[in-house]
Amino acid sequence: MYYNADSKVYLDGAFIPAREAQTDLYSQTLHYGSGVFEGIRSYDTPDGVRIFKAKEHYERLKYSAESMHMPFPWTVEELTKISYDLLEINQLKDAYIRPLIYLGANMSLTPTNEVHLVMMAWEWGKYLGDKLLNIMLSSYQRPNPKSCHVQAKVVGHYTNSILATTEAKQKGFDEALLTDINGYVAEGPGANFFYEKDGKLVTAPLGNILSGITRATVFEIAKELEIEVEERFFKPEEIYSADIAFFCGTAAEVIGIGKYNEHVFPMKWEDSNSQLIQRKYKRRVAFNEYKEFYI
Repeated sequence: MYYNADSKVYLDGAFIPAREAQTDLYSQTLHYGSGVFEGIRSYDTPDGVRIFKAKEHYERLKYSAESMHMPFPWTVEELTKISYDLLEINQLKDAYIRPLIYLGANMSLTPTNEVHLVMMAWEWGKYLGDKLLNIMLSSYQRPNPKSCHVQAKVVGHYTNSILATTEAKQKGFDEALLTDINGYVAEGPGANFFYEKDGKLVTAPLGNILSGITRATVFEIAKELEIEVEERFFKPEEIYSADIAFFCGTAAEVIGIGKYNEHVFPMKWEDSNSQLIQRKYKRRVAFNEYKEFYI
């Protein structure tokens, strides 16, 4: 699904066949989850293949690595060039790019200076599909922000996401919605959450959630469309009074939510401001509408 006999990955300075890539079985990342990564998309635009907000993604990768006491010897410009070279070598246009920084052999719970960079790319459709989602309130919560760096994309953090998504799918839902440690709505397992009421968007503030790059893009688009966005804490039961809702993230892009705990939102998706944001986001990434957002 992700690679074949012809696929190449970038590993520690060289492009090699994906099937030949190896790692140390004593890697601290493998045993303890101390690694960091990014999810980035490229699009085949009228101006050629473009990576959306590569700078922001690689700046966040640097922040994540530094948060985990991992050396980061690469520049944003270097990582961006590797990304474009990887796409060209694999003849990919509309693709998903996954840079991962992982650690060398270390069975102790202390930092190590041995870091490795692997970068992969593959064709991947929208992570949550195209249809309106049916989501449930998860029994799991996002980690306590005093227990880890919640705004860093750390490998080990995603065990929480796997548990929440698995629970939702086992119960017949498309995806989960998690709360923070205080019981306020936080985000989805791999996407930020917004709901719309009377034309205004409401979303959780930073602090207990990942600072999503697509989330920031939604704020930019909403400002251009003169749609009000409010960041505040709110309880899950408040969602029942919403008109409509959506998830957003690099993998998911902007995807509408039609049901919450089997409660059907009253507004048609095509009549919502949320759908306007989705359409404008699609134009922005697919048609290179705003070239300054690409590198």
